[in-house]
This record gives sequence, structure tokens and C-alpha cells, in this order.
Amino acid sequence: MRRKIFGAAATAVVLGLLIPLSGCGSSDDGAGDGGTLRLVAAEYGDTPATSSKAYWDKVTGNFTAANPGVKVEVQLVPWADIDREVSRMVKAGKAPDMALMGSYSDYAAQGKLYSAEELLSVGAEANFLQPLAEAGTVNSRLYGLPFVASSRLLFYNEALFAKAGVKKAPKTWSELKAAAKALKDKDVKYPYAMPLGPEEAHAEALIWELSNGGGYADSSGKYSLDSEQNVRTWQWVKDNLVTPGLVGPTPPSRLNRADAFAAFLRGEVGMLNGYPSLAHQAAEKGIDVGTVAMPVSDSLGSGESPPTVGVADWMVAFKENDRRAEIGKFLEFVYQDKNLSDFAGRYHLLPSTASAARTPAGGGLSQTDEDFLSALRTARLYPVNDPSWVTVSDTIKRNIGRAVEPGGDPTAVLEDIATKAVEAGKKN
Repeated sequence: MRRKIFGAAATAVVLGLLIPLSGCGSSDDGAGDGGTLRLVAAEYGDTPATSSKAYWDKVTGNFTAANPGVKVEVQLVPWADIDREVSRMVKAGKAPDMALMGSYSDYAAQGKLYSAEELLSVGAEANFLQPLAEAGTVNSRLYGLPFVASSRLLFYNEALFAKAGVKKAPKTWSELKAAAKALKDKDVKYPYAMPLGPEEAHAEALIWELSNGGGYADSSGKYSLDSEQNVRTWQWVKDNLVTPGLVGPTPPSRLNRADAFAAFLRGEVGMLNGYPSLAHQAAEKGIDVGTVAMPVSDSLGSGESPPTVGVADWMVAFKENDRRAEIGKFLEFVYQDKNLSDFAGRYHLLPSTASAARTPAGGGLSQTDEDFLSALRTARLYPVNDPSWVTVSDTIKRNIGRAVEPGGDPTAVLEDIATKAVEAGKKN
């Protein structure tokens, strides 16, 4: 939003999701000349065999065949580097025509991007799933075109649940705690794996805060990072899961998502929050996995259904090279159902459009993918349309784990994060 997410690659991922090995393609900073468009895209694969190169070679080749005279050059950049590399290009006055990356709002705020209405037909713009379109919108205009997405559900190892005598998936925090205690009593290494390490702590944190009626922003869109609900959330987590040792041997502040996923695939984790590719990987290893919505706090009650967390990656189009017509033509082509579904299917992600979600590649989504897609339709995404989000998310990732450390004070930690968010907002 991997986010990223995938196959043998799944443990390395994030939406904003995969951590690839290397980039490929041209390293020339210059914008495409004449009839050549330039796209700088995150690499979603983690090996040569899973590289995104095969997809982009196919799509750009088919596009040029249908539109003689317009070529598209694709430069692949490791996911961990993509936002920084595009920023370097823009600052050097050598912006690409398009970029597929993890952020967009700072460029939109600076007036550097074309909006969707300047590039796409009315039908294509209206086709994006609503939560994704809302997250891609700044000042009532869509600048971040969602490309692929994911949502999060609670995973549980069915064999470990049976071993511990846990007969049903938890629906409330107290039921989750009881299940975790039963798992610990049967020597499960990580009864509940809580990755609050710096890799992707902001995802785990938002999942927990939403399940208690909180979150990162209030109904007006303003940050509410130190709200009363959020403070209560982390106090409960600290007192009921971390202090009793129900989260495993690695302190949450030092457990990264990739390590938690790897432990899950080794059969060492009873419960954790995951996304589609992890379910596919577990199935390949013969692990039976149940998936349910994140349990809610007992104060909300099991009848409540707070939104799940959604993550998307963004296609953006820069104005610098004045190629609006050609960019629009290419993006209309890329967002055709067959092309978008092909990419999503390769990495067990979810397509960003309503029509592609109805007509996925390969003839249909698995039931697990359907469950994630249903969750995505009402998901809450990060406040990526706030230009300060890149800085704020980094602050959350590096600090939220302190709230549950021994001697940690959730109130003080959240207030510190909120103060830094205000400071970040003043700089944008």
C-alpha cells in the first residue's frame, strides 16, 4: 500500500510489502525522449525467477504493438529503495514519467502530479475500489492511482489450536488472551506473534488500535495518535499479552514481520496478523490455517466489526516531461482487467479495481483471497494522503514497540509520537 507480500517471497514482503534482492532495467536518470515513456517501478520479486521484469516486458511489448511509436522503458528498483530513489530523481529535475511506489502525497502537495481525471476515462477512474480511491485522494482529486492492494486478517494454526484444546477462533481480546495462554501451556513458542519491530510496526499497531475503536486519525482526518482509545489499547496489550509472556521469546519491539512470518511457516506461531501470500505459503507447506477478522476489545463486544487494515501501492504520473496523453494511454492499458489481474495473481495480491476483482486471472480467486477481498472493500488504509505520513509512519515504526516494553509507559510513548507528528506536519 505490500505491501510487500509473496510465494517463497512472502516472508520478505510488505505492501509496501516485498523486499527484493536487486533492481533491474536501465539506470539512466534521463526522461524518455521522443516516443519513449519511462516508468520506475518497485521490484516485487525476490529472485530472478520471480522478478517483475517478465510482467513488464509482456505488458509494455503488448502496449507498443497496439500503439506503434510509443515505447515504455521500465526501470526496476528494490522495494526498500523505491521511494528514496524516485525522490532523488525528482530533486535532480529528472523525474520519470510514471512511478509505482509506496507514497505519493508529498508530490501531489507540490503540484508535481497529474490527477486521474487528467489521465483516465471516467469509467476507469470510477473503477477503483472505494477505500483505495479515498486513500489516493488529496483535495478531492485522485493523484495516487492504487495498483495492487492487500488487507489483513488474524491467522491461526489449526493444528496448534487443536493441540491446545482451543475449539474456536477468538472474537474478543479476552478470548485471544485465553487462546494464547492455552497455546503457551502446550509450549508453543509464539502463542501470539506481535511484530512491533521497525520493519512494519505501523501495520500491527493500526490493527490493534482499530479493534478498540481507535486508529491513526479521527473522523475529520486529523491525527489522533495519542487518543484515549489508543492508550487503553497498548496498556491492555502490555498487561495481558506481553507481561505474561504470551508473545514469545522475542520482545515485540525487536520482532519484525518477516521473522514472524518465517516462524509461522515453521509451525512455531499460534496466531498472528497476515495477508494473502502468507496463506498461500502455508498451504504449500501443508499448514492448515484459519483466518478471521481481528478480535475486538471486550468494551466493544464481539458484535462489533471495526474495519480491517488495508495497504496499497501507488502508480503516479509526473508532469515534468509533459507527456500526459501518452501516459494516459499507457495507464488505461495497464489497468485493463487482464493486465492488472495478471500482476496481482503473480504475487498473491489483490487487484485495485472492482472489475478486475470480479474477473481475476486464472478464472477466480481462492476462498482465502475472497475473504481478504471482502475485508479490503471496507478496510481502513494508512493516512497516505497526508504529506507528513512518510515521516509519521517512520516515527511509529521506530517507537510504538516501546509502549509495551517492561517499564514502558503507553501514554508517554503515544504522546511523544503525536508530538513528532505535529512537528512533521509543520514541515509539509
